[in-house]
Amino acid sequence: MEAGASTGTRTTRFMMEGVGARVIRGPEWKWGKQDGGEGHVGTVRNFESPEEVVVVWDNGTAANYRCSGAFDLRILDSAPTGVKHDGTMCDTCRQQPIFGIRWKCAECGNYDLCSICYHGDKHHLRHRFFRIATPGSERVLLEPRRKSKKIGIRGIFPGARVVRGVDWQWEDQDGGNGRRGKVNEIQDWSAASPRSAAYVIWDNGAKNLYRVGFEGMADLKVVSDAKGQTVYRDHLPLLGEQGPGRTGPHGLQIGDQVNVDLELEIVQSLQHGHGGWTDGMFECLGTTGTVVGIDEDHDIVVSYPSGNRWTFNPAVLTKVQIPVPVTSSSSDNQTFAVGDLVQICHDIEKIKFLQRGHGEWAEAMAPTLGKIGRVQQIYHDGDLKVEVCSTSWTYNPQAVTKVASSDGSVPGNSSGERLSALLKKLFETHVSGDVNEELVKTAANGDATKCEECLKRPEADVNGVFAGHTALQAASQNGHLEVIKILLRYSADVEMEDKDGDRAVHHAAFGDEPGVMALLAGAGADLNARNKRRQTALHIAVNKGHAGVVRTLLELGCHPSLQDSEGDTPLHDAISKKRDDMLALLLDHAADITLTNNNGFNALHHAALRGNPREEKHPGEFKKVVQFLAQV
Repeated sequence: MEAGASTGTRTTRFMMEGVGARVIRGPEWKWGKQDGGEGHVGTVRNFESPEEVVVVWDNGTAANYRCSGAFDLRILDSAPTGVKHDGTMCDTCRQQPIFGIRWKCAECGNYDLCSICYHGDKHHLRHRFFRIATPGSERVLLEPRRKSKKIGIRGIFPGARVVRGVDWQWEDQDGGNGRRGKVNEIQDWSAASPRSAAYVIWDNGAKNLYRVGFEGMADLKVVSDAKGQTVYRDHLPLLGEQGPGRTGPHGLQIGDQVNVDLELEIVQSLQHGHGGWTDGMFECLGTTGTVVGIDEDHDIVVSYPSGNRWTFNPAVLTKVQIPVPVTSSSSDNQTFAVGDLVQICHDIEKIKFLQRGHGEWAEAMAPTLGKIGRVQQIYHDGDLKVEVCSTSWTYNPQAVTKVASSDGSVPGNSSGERLSALLKKLFETHVSGDVNEELVKTAANGDATKCEECLKRPEADVNGVFAGHTALQAASQNGHLEVIKILLRYSADVEMEDKDGDRAVHHAAFGDEPGVMALLAGAGADLNARNKRRQTALHIAVNKGHAGVVRTLLELGCHPSLQDSEGDTPLHDAISKKRDDMLALLLDHAADITLTNNNGFNALHHAALRGNPREEKHPGEFKKVVQFLAQV
């Protein structure tokens, strides 16, 4: 996240760091056996708010839990999130640095354990330890392990029998949906994310590594769990108890961008006792780095574009003040307006995270990183439809920065020079000579005349692909009816798929274009077509909150109750999104309330499950949904 972030942005950073943590039920758990029972393990998938976290249990159940005020969860292992303590080493297994929680003996000088060794009863059980959850965080003094209760943990561990889970994207490596395999070993999905994957031997003989925690992903679901090690339950930290962000007494925090602005001799002097100075550190002068760690002495670990990391005395660093990206949330009074100029986030890992549930990320979006675009539409859920690089994409509002308002004013700049430069950058075109590129771009921009001129050229292919999409898909998402009519006249294929399996009808659903949906249906498009996640256009419209598209699809006779790869019907999705209007539409068109998803929940169960963590905050809403379904 950018420096100078607001409290909300710091909270987002904390959430990002928590995604992928392995958890067990906490002290204020009251949700029965959703987790599978005491000691059963799950993965933090994402945070819906600073108070609410989504967990996918190893048994496949997914639900929301409290992580502020009341604490439903304990952190079993934060190593999969990438949390590490630079400059430390486990004095038993010699792991260096220590990933996840660091356990420091309070009675021996400079003696540390990793989580595996701490819970494995290494070192003296009568000695008290400090628990250090993250670099720079407060030390928590614990009772001696000798006096503390241990419990066994269960889930996806060696010996467990598994099937594909909610995030499976590995085709039929397992032999087909429902086929089983056996966990051989817990491994690292990447060097920066230890203990975040399981090596599985499938019954068909195939072997491979699958995500169990990496970036919050759950490729596997357990059907017969196995024992992990025993742990000191009450010594584990509560998820959310440390609050958002990590800040040292110097005011710097992880994610801040910093410069070294002092004279070299002063820097070298200040570095004595704080990591020292080497010739390799000359790259830090005049180059902006990112704070990636704060050690227990409050020295700052900074990462540079070269990939090198250096430790600094905080006194030599100056925090770079970067404008905070504005959002279109209601709390910000809809800061964005149609016509605003925005700059797309340049950090690919950050934007991939932010795009989850907000239009998602596609590799074809890579050319838009750091580019200037114009807001074309603001969706019901606050997501932005942005025209950028001659195509249109849906972005999380936190993934863009406003650089000019629709009235032409530039924040912090009364001159029109910067706006003129931005407009020139936005609309400059580069003629590549590729007629298919030109066709897709003109279709995305709605230029019907130029589109037809392209199609008349002998080398033109009406189904040609540019940036991963056909002209029909681009025009469908952007609502250009006249362009679509021309493309159909030239025999455009309404059933062509992009790399995600999305067809023109899916793109019309993403773009909130009911008129396009009707036009495509008239051309024979399959309204029940599924993408690679087995989602129909109806699933997408419900999830995006596009009521007009939902109504049109149902009136055109689409199937109201097809199930996606997670077994969810559009009815499940409407309940998850708390959209009573869509719930009513679906039920009016005979949506099946008895169908169960992969977790065994039908619509009534799903309403109860989704309501559980919120029942105390929104009892009226919860009861209304349950009563509504019960009457059907």
